[in-house]
Parts: sequence; C-alpha cells; structure tokens
Amino acid sequence: MQKVVRDNDEDNFLREQNPNHRRRNTSAFTFLSWAGFLLAVLFQFVGLSTLEEPLYVVGYYAIASVFLIVSCLVLQKTIRDNEEDNLNNSSFSNESN
Repeated sequence: MQKVVRDNDEDNFLREQNPNHRRRNTSAFTFLSWAGFLLAVLFQFVGLSTLEEPLYVVGYYAIASVFLIVSCLVLQKTIRDNEEDNLNNSSFSNESN
C-alpha cells in the first residue's frame, strides 16, 4: 500500500512536468493494495476481538500486530530508498565520467 501511495504521488508530480508521463500503477492495482491492507487489518481486529483470552494477552497480540505492520512499512521504505539512492548515485557517477 505504501508503495502505491508513494508511486502515485511521484506520478502526479511527474505528470505536471510531462503530461505524457505514464502512471506506474493502474487504478485497479491501487484499489487492490488498499483493499488488501484494510482486509488484513479488519481480520486481525476480528481475530483479536473474538480471542477468548485475558485482556493482557489480547493487548500483547494487538501491540505485536501494530509493531509488525509498522516495521514492514519501514523496511519496505528503506529498501526502496536504498535502491533509488543506488540508481541515482550510479547515474551521477556515469555523468561525471
């Protein structure tokens, strides 16, 4: 989901510069990424709310779930930023030669 949001923001900026710029994500892919994320969060919430355990156990699983979501988003962003940096650095070094 984060990839789609970021790509769409970048595409909107690039489209302002060049009206012929082709979007990277279709509207169907954007919808599926949002729907998948929301369904996963919904099913996690339903699972936690129907769990027949003491409140501290449910809270532990809830905190672990939120931590997992946040760490996945941070990891994905870090990997993507590193790849973009590598591409930008390699194109910069080729221009300077």
